[in-house]
Parts: sequence; structure tokens; C-alpha cells
Amino acid sequence: MPNDSTRTVLVATGADLGVALVKVGTAVFTGSSAVAAQASESLADTVNDVFLLIAQRRGIRRPDNQHPLGYGREAYFWALISAIGVLVAAAAFSLREGIDELIHPGITRSFAVAYVVLGSCAVFDLVSFRQSGSQLIRRARRYRRNLLEEARVTSDPSLRTVFTSDLVSVGGDVIALAALALNQITGSSIPQGVAALLIALVLIRLSLRLIQRSHDFLVGAWVGAGGPQGRDIAGFTQPFRPAEEEQVRAFLLGYPGVTGLREVLATFVGPGRVWVVARIDIDDGLRGAQVKSLVRGIESGLKHEAEEIYRVDVVPIGKAQAVNT
Repeated sequence: MPNDSTRTVLVATGADLGVALVKVGTAVFTGSSAVAAQASESLADTVNDVFLLIAQRRGIRRPDNQHPLGYGREAYFWALISAIGVLVAAAAFSLREGIDELIHPGITRSFAVAYVVLGSCAVFDLVSFRQSGSQLIRRARRYRRNLLEEARVTSDPSLRTVFTSDLVSVGGDVIALAALALNQITGSSIPQGVAALLIALVLIRLSLRLIQRSHDFLVGAWVGAGGPQGRDIAGFTQPFRPAEEEQVRAFLLGYPGVTGLREVLATFVGPGRVWVVARIDIDDGLRGAQVKSLVRGIESGLKHEAEEIYRVDVVPIGKAQAVNT
């Protein structure tokens, strides 16, 4: 059975493929540069959806000797390839269409067909948008964030990419419809050229944003407050609510034998997978077997504190370290 994220991508793939084929045919039939720009965006989205499905397929593989933390970060690699694809393919094509339309104005045939097709495609885009949006809303409620904030900070690149792409697609449909109407009213195709350029700029902005987010997670985005340059990343990449973070710290400090916290680090090793490394001070009176039991207890106990915790490594600090275990 596919999980929620996979189901979202599958819905997006079906919607994007159907929309792309219809838009390509409409662009050829009508000669509309605005529709052509939207067609390129939908084609790029379809290819990107395939990359995201590959990411999910490869990311669930179990850890092995070569990859002890698993393959979860493959999701960010393929999401990065997907974002670059939007930038190179769709944005570049839309930019070319817009410039060409402004330099060499064309003639759009059958505005009625273009209106009907774009309106229908907007409905299909909204279906996919609703699917991805509903997933994000559930997560946003869980982490007490709003929808747009959750789309920005979620560690699931598939969900973030599908949601933002669908949002851009719906916006692009509206821009293209407005451009067609202005073209029909004024008799000038300049609005369509401008619309294609606007669509290109939006795609570039989207691509750069997705590239940056994939980069952040690939290099090991920090979970928690007090990140690089003192930046508070608790509201930036953290899957935990503040209460859950405090719960983890309270668990460590309250565990029998733990006398203090030296350092608690957490980083993403995949969507919804957090690796926690804790350097703790322990009671100097603990012997080797007791230290082992303490470490095992903390590692298993922390995984029950938050479901996102994928792996825990505990480094005890104290005289007990020197005891031969």
C-alpha cells in the first residue's frame, strides 16, 4: 500500500501528465505563447513527479555496510535534480517564448478553445493541489504551524515540491487566462508575451527555492535551536514542536545515571528521519555494564519520545568511560 506522500505524488503525476498533453495540443492548435509556456511547465512537472517517485522508491532501502544511516537522503538528491529540471527546461522555454512573442508577435487562433482547455486544466491542477494541501494541513496542525510555513519547513521534499508546483500551475493558468483575455480585447499579443515571461520568472523563483531546500537537507540540516551563525533553526527545519524538543531534553536529564547534557545534536537523514547524537555527563560511580545498559535504555527510550527520531547515538562522558567494558 502506498503511503500518503507516495499517493500524493501519484495523483500529481496523473494530473500533470493529462494536463501537459492537453496543453501541448492546445498550444499547437491555437499558437498561444502563454499556453505554450504553461504546457512546458506541466511537462516539466510530469518529469519531476517521476524523479520524486524514484526518490521515494530508493529512499526506503534499509541501511547497509556502505550506508549505515540508510538511503533517506536520496530523496533530497532526486528532489534537487527535479528542481534543476524545472529551471533548465520549463523556465528556459517559457522565457524564450515570452521574448519571442514580444519581438515577433504572433496570432492566436480560437480563443474559446484556449479558455476551455486552460479552465479545465486548472480544475485538474486544483485536484492535485487539494491532495498535497490536505497532507500539509494535517502536518501543520500537528506541528502547530500554518500551511505555507509547513510547506517551507517540511523535511519531505516530495510533498513540498508537489504542493509548490501545483500552486504555481494554478497561478500560471490564471495568468495565461488573463493574458488571453487581454489579447482578445486589445488585439495585441503583447500580454501573452508578458505572461510567458511572468510564468518563467515564477518558475525560476520556485526552482531556486527548491534547490536551496534540497541543498540544506543534503548537507545535513540541523534540527533544533542555536544552529550556524547562532541562527535559530527551530522554526526553519525542525520537525519537532518546541514542547517535543524540551521533552527530549527532559528525558535525557531525567534518566537515572545522567548528571548533565554536554551537547545534543540532531540532523535529518531522510524525510521524517532524525539522527540524534547526545553527549551526556553520567554518574562516575557507574560500572561498564551499567553504562551499557544506560546507553541502550536512552537510545530505545528516545525513539518513543518522538516518532521522527530514526537513530540515536549516545556518548557518555565521565570516569566510567575509562572502565574496560
